[in-house]
Amino acid sequence: MPLQGSTVVRRQLGRRLRRLRNAVGKTEVDVEEACLASRTKLWRIETGKGPVKVSDVRGLCWLYGVDAKTTNALAALALATKEQGWWEDYEADFPSWFSFYIGLESAADEIRIYDPELVHGLLQTPDYVRALRQSVNPHDSEEGVQGQINLRMERQRTLHDRTLPLRLVAILGAGVLARPVGGPDVMADQVARLHELNRREHVDIRVLPWEVGAHPAMHVGAFTILDFHNDDDPAVVYLESQTGARYLEKPEELNEYRRMFDRIYDKTISIEVHDR
Repeated sequence: MPLQGSTVVRRQLGRRLRRLRNAVGKTEVDVEEACLASRTKLWRIETGKGPVKVSDVRGLCWLYGVDAKTTNALAALALATKEQGWWEDYEADFPSWFSFYIGLESAADEIRIYDPELVHGLLQTPDYVRALRQSVNPHDSEEGVQGQINLRMERQRTLHDRTLPLRLVAILGAGVLARPVGGPDVMADQVARLHELNRREHVDIRVLPWEVGAHPAMHVGAFTILDFHNDDDPAVVYLESQTGARYLEKPEELNEYRRMFDRIYDKTISIEVHDR
């Protein structure tokens, strides 16, 4: 089963179709009036939010006046949008809207994380996952808890064990390390795991100390910036809520979150220094 599944293919196909549409000056209304797709469906195709039918690609290419060679190549990409990622074996253990993020995470070349409340899923120990799960749903079954643990461990394996490991920079609020999630022993193991990961060349774990006082990210909460080497796979800012997620791709949005991350990074210290 492919490592990244269809998520990246969907985004690349959608981006190419949008460029073709813009190149010939066609609008969402033009596509809708041609009875090829509603504006909602076209948005989903162009943003990579779901599988794409070959017939839809061919219809759009016809409207845009695309040559046969390019049309056939894009139609082949459409077939690949139906491939499953490894995480779909765990779909019972996470909400449907989270699937898109896991696909992005699995294919990203660099991820920058800011979280003032908890250790990120890519850095959690099994016991830390268990404690979090039980705090959210104290009546959850052992099967449900274990499913969450398995999902987190698989996410970590696919990232840390890649030929070219993911570059991971994580900024944790000081409260993340002070809060004894699962009790002192669980937290001690979690902190030890953070130190172990921080010794890897591709991982940089930082702490934002209490002493810095007010800082630029206080009003926004946790966020993740995902970067990709492929120009057809644009960077994304991921924002998560209890019931869904937002993906920011506009240049001005990305620039603002990058600026904010850099500003708070300058105020951080290495986890090694923090725990001395």
